[in-house]
Amino acid sequence: MGAITAGELRAQLEQGLAASEADALAERLRARVGAEALANGSAQLVDELEVGWAIAAPGARMPPTVVAELGADFRLPTRPLGDTGLFVATARWADGSAVRWYYEVDGARVGGGQTETYLRHPDSRERPDVPKGRLLARAPWRSRVFAGTVRDWSIYLPAKTAGPAAVMVFQDGVRFYQDFVPTVFDNLIADGAMPPTVGIFLNPGIFADTTVSNRSFEYDTLSDQYVRFLLEEILPEVAREQPLREDATGRAICGMSSGGICAFTAAWQRPEQFHKVLSHVGSFTNIASGPTLRDGGHNYPALIRKMPPKPLRVALQGGANDLNHAAGSWWLANLQMADALRFAGYDHTFAAGRGFHSLAHGRAIFPDSLRWLWRA
Repeated sequence: MGAITAGELRAQLEQGLAASEADALAERLRARVGAEALANGSAQLVDELEVGWAIAAPGARMPPTVVAELGADFRLPTRPLGDTGLFVATARWADGSAVRWYYEVDGARVGGGQTETYLRHPDSRERPDVPKGRLLARAPWRSRVFAGTVRDWSIYLPAKTAGPAAVMVFQDGVRFYQDFVPTVFDNLIADGAMPPTVGIFLNPGIFADTTVSNRSFEYDTLSDQYVRFLLEEILPEVAREQPLREDATGRAICGMSSGGICAFTAAWQRPEQFHKVLSHVGSFTNIASGPTLRDGGHNYPALIRKMPPKPLRVALQGGANDLNHAAGSWWLANLQMADALRFAGYDHTFAAGRGFHSLAHGRAIFPDSLRWLWRA
C-alpha cells in the first residue's frame, strides 16, 4: 500500500485499529519517515494541512505528549499503535501555520521539529491535458570561473518553443527546486502566464575529489564572479541545445537562503543580463563578512537606497520565524530589503509569512510568484 499520509493516519485512528492493522500501519510509518527519525523524536508527516507525529517509545510509562514551543499553544497526547512500541497523534492546521514542537516522554524533553502547513497550489498539480517539458540530467560541470570545482546540474526544456526561449536559473537547483518546478512551468507556459522558458538547476560547486563545498563563497560573496560563471560557461552550454533569449527581460534567477542573495547579486551586478529575481528566505545578512567583518549582504539595503535604481523586478519571500544569530536576523534583513526597494522605486513584491528557514512557504506560493515576475 505504500507509505502512509497524515490524513490517512488520522482517518485510520478515528476508525479504530485491530492488532494486525496496527502492525501494518507501523510498517507504513517506518517506510514514510524512517526508523531513525522514529527513535530520535524527529518524525513528522506533513501533507498540506494534515499533520502527523510518530515516536518509538516502547519503554514509556505513559503515552508521550507533543508540546508546542513556538507558534501555537497545545499539548497533544499521543496514543499507542497496538503493541508496536510506536505512539502517534494527528492534527489539521490552518493554511500558513508554523509551529516548533517537541515530545515529552515521561517528563523528559525528546527530539522535536519545525512544521509549516500550506495548501498545495492548483498550478503545482500535474494536469493530464498540458504539454510536458523534459527534465534532463547533465554530466557534472567542471568550472573555469570557480577553478577546481565540479557541480551537479540539470535542465528543463519546455514542450514547445518558437525561436529562442526565456531562461530561469535556480541556485541549489538540483537539491531544492527541480522536483517541483517543471510541473509549474508546464502549467504556466500552457496558460500563457509565462513564455516558453528553459529551467537551469545548478548545485553549488564542490572541490573536485573532495566533499568540501564552495557554496558560501559562490553564493554569499558580493561580486560578479557567479554571474560571470553563468554568462561565460552555463548559458552558452545550454544554448547549444536550445537557443536562449539574450534580452534581460527574458532572463530570471531564483534561489533560497544564500541562493536567494546570490540571485539578487547576479542581477545587481549585471542588470543588462538578468531582469527578474526571486528570493526565498534570502540571506541578506553578514555571512560573507570578509576581513572587515562587515562585507556581507546586510549592505544591500543601503546600496539600494543610495545608488541609481537598476532595471530589476524583485520578488522576496520571508518568514517571521526565520534564523536569528550572529550574522543577523533573516526576517529583519528581508524587511529592510523590501523597504529599501520600495524607497528606491523598484518594481518589487514581498510575501511575508510566519515560517522558518525553509522553502515550504516559497514553494506554496511559487506559481503566484512566477505569474508576478513574468507579467507583461
